[in-house]
Amino acid sequence: MEEITEGVNNMNIVEGKAKNRIQVSNTKKPLFFYVNLAKRYMQQYNEVELSALGMAISTVVSIAEILKNNGFAVEKKIMTSTVDMKDENRGRPVQKAKIEILLGKTAKFDELMAAQAEERDNGDGEGQS
Repeated sequence: MEEITEGVNNMNIVEGKAKNRIQVSNTKKPLFFYVNLAKRYMQQYNEVELSALGMAISTVVSIAEILKNNGFAVEKKIMTSTVDMKDENRGRPVQKAKIEILLGKTAKFDELMAAQAEERDNGDGEGQS
């Protein structure tokens, strides 16, 4: 959990960008880093926006489904688009798919988080959730 707190504290927030946005990469961090980070953002801001390009889209969808299926989040909005980028290898312009998923807290979010914290404090946590 310290890694997540450190990640939240060290995130560079660009002016004009939403503070509750997580830009997901499928290569930099493990899946549950983003799941736990999204929970933290929802605690702080009541909602979180998950964003990804290209191959990381499946990771964002998995994160959103984990949060929804475990009762932490509800889907508020899903936006898809394409973004013009330069191909790193050839330098020519290419289009990449982009997804943005806005999730909000469920009514029982705080109750679930409290139960999870209590489980962690008691050392009963068998797996990640």
